[in-house]
Amino acid sequence: MGVTYLHPLPSINLVYEDSTLLRSTSFCVRSCRCLRCSASNLKQPCQTLVFNLPLRRFKRRVAALPDVDDFFWEKDPTPILDTIDAPIHLKNLSSKVELKQLAGEVRSEISFIMSRKCQPCNTGHSVVELVIAIHYVFNAPMDKILWDAGQYTYAHKIITGRRSLFHTIKQRKGLSGFTSRFESEYDPFGAGHGCNSLSAGLGMAVARDLGGRKNRIVTVISNWTTMAGQVYEAMGHAGFLDSNMVVILNDSRHTLLPKADSQPKMSINAFSSALSKVQSSKGFRKFREAAKGLSKWFGKGMHEFAAKIDEYARGMIGPHGATLFEELGLYYIGPIDGNNIDDLICVLKEVATLDSTGPVLVHVITENEKDSGGEFNSDINPNEEGPPDSSQEILKFLENGLSRTYSDCFVESLIAEAENDKRIVVVHGGMGIDRSIQLFQSRFPDRFFDLGIAEQHAVTFSAGLACGGLKPFCIIPSTFLQRAYDQIVEDVDMQKIPVRFAISSAGLVGSEGPTNSGPFDITFMSCLPNMIVMSPSNEDELIDMVATAAMVEDRPICFRYPRGAIVGTGGTLAYGNPLEIGKGEILAEGKEIAFLGYGEVVQRCLIARSLLFNFGIQATVANARFCKPLDIDLIRMLCQQHDFLITVEEGTVGGFGSHVSQFISLDGLLDGKIKWRPIVLPDRYIEHASLTEQLDMAGLTAHHIAATALTLLGRHRDALLLMK
Repeated sequence: MGVTYLHPLPSINLVYEDSTLLRSTSFCVRSCRCLRCSASNLKQPCQTLVFNLPLRRFKRRVAALPDVDDFFWEKDPTPILDTIDAPIHLKNLSSKVELKQLAGEVRSEISFIMSRKCQPCNTGHSVVELVIAIHYVFNAPMDKILWDAGQYTYAHKIITGRRSLFHTIKQRKGLSGFTSRFESEYDPFGAGHGCNSLSAGLGMAVARDLGGRKNRIVTVISNWTTMAGQVYEAMGHAGFLDSNMVVILNDSRHTLLPKADSQPKMSINAFSSALSKVQSSKGFRKFREAAKGLSKWFGKGMHEFAAKIDEYARGMIGPHGATLFEELGLYYIGPIDGNNIDDLICVLKEVATLDSTGPVLVHVITENEKDSGGEFNSDINPNEEGPPDSSQEILKFLENGLSRTYSDCFVESLIAEAENDKRIVVVHGGMGIDRSIQLFQSRFPDRFFDLGIAEQHAVTFSAGLACGGLKPFCIIPSTFLQRAYDQIVEDVDMQKIPVRFAISSAGLVGSEGPTNSGPFDITFMSCLPNMIVMSPSNEDELIDMVATAAMVEDRPICFRYPRGAIVGTGGTLAYGNPLEIGKGEILAEGKEIAFLGYGEVVQRCLIARSLLFNFGIQATVANARFCKPLDIDLIRMLCQQHDFLITVEEGTVGGFGSHVSQFISLDGLLDGKIKWRPIVLPDRYIEHASLTEQLDMAGLTAHHIAATALTLLGRHRDALLLMK
């Protein structure tokens, strides 16, 4: 089943100059199967918008946008799904045919909603049958079902009574993109970074056993999860405790080995399916346990010999890597076709009836692109904001989807540095690789190392590379860098090893919410004694900071940059100029009040200055550039020449503003006329919403900054008028 949409899609013309001719290219931004996709088919005249495109060799961009009211969404009927308000209703389905039809309807529902949001849904498609089978066999919420990835939970949310709200996913006051204990009783544990569901599930299993309860624990993990050490720690502990729990490994790569591209893909056939059913059967498990007991009766030597024969036999008929789980103490079953609902239900029913047999791992193979009719256009960054619900949001989506991002600028400048310095290498950690970072990988494959969510290893590995004479740039999103903090302290900063940390997705990240936001890195990196900490106010400074990091060879250094489009117009790429360590700059001079910004928030300080000018106030705006070491001369000058100093940052308490206050208090500046106020993120997690909404919720918009200044000046009425 699929979803068919009847709507006009925007046509985009890219016009760029060549040395010999002017060429024009038109294409459609498509996120679904569409019956009409040309501007000539619009029922009403479209709007033509011309704006600068900050891409090299592009002269301008012309976008034809439809009247947004001319959207016609047609959805396939979902008669079975309409009867499902809770997992218990799945028990009313009398045949496997109805379950298969339900799977198609759930997949259609996901396509319909996510296509409108221009967000990816292929991973959500791949696990639909698995989700249905789990809820059909087990009894949530009494049985606890845990997930470690957000997109796996799309079908889970629809089946567990949240279908009517699914269109609000990742929107303000809507559903979370991840599991949330605050959202539903069917989400027993929050997840988003991966690798935590198994540990949490084991804890729940032990609590169940100590409490004398009989409910079952099911955790679903993925290929990405198996790259993290915490998973194997939890497996080893589960095997040692021998607690009853079911671990389902959703394998979308068709291999258990880390280098999937170099290994033959695992296939599912009649033999493997039949073998999995035998492995999961109660009779076979009882026979295996009886054989183990009999071998023990003959003595330790015979028992060890029988165990080796059992391991050898299972290794011969099982896939490569399967014996690892057996060694950790989990009974391995698989592989199973994860898109065959009959086989899934058969195996899971057998597994659910097993009592007092310890942890079981069920290896399920799924297809990521199974019937993804409403597939997301992979040419557009899936992390960008953009449910196109208004003409302004469509325009914003197109601009974000086709313009350069901070990550683009960073990678281009890093490539330029790497061409001149063969010692530069890249170590990447975190879930998924940004499309721009793949440019470096394709350009320098021997100097690029992707370690997935093994961030702890990534940091120490980078330290080893630096000790070997190389210049490692360790690229990890802010939220994932938190996992490697011990390694940053012990293996890098304490030893003054020159690792260069490029902290991506810093600050607020919009619809991904608090799970993937990066508000803490300023605080936890700037408290380290040997670390240089900096942040660019725009893309030009980011390029300079790449050059600065490449130049520093006597201590570790880090710089953060946000997700999303760049703030400037951007031209042809220029090589960066190394910055003087610990030196900021004055961007605009004023009197009485000064803004000292750190990072991209400096741009909002400049806007706030313009707003204040309308009230007859001229404010000074300074760009700190460095949180550590601070530009103490700049701070002294600002304090001596102004009555009020406002520090602004997109970070938490304990960050840049705290370092400034520490200095001005110890330096005696607070004993004079200066009054200092910090503007930071509030002491709470900012829930998922658009980035603009998040900044408003956090009080970090230009209007909030200007209103703070007006309040300090005693102009409370003007501050209220400004915020209306």
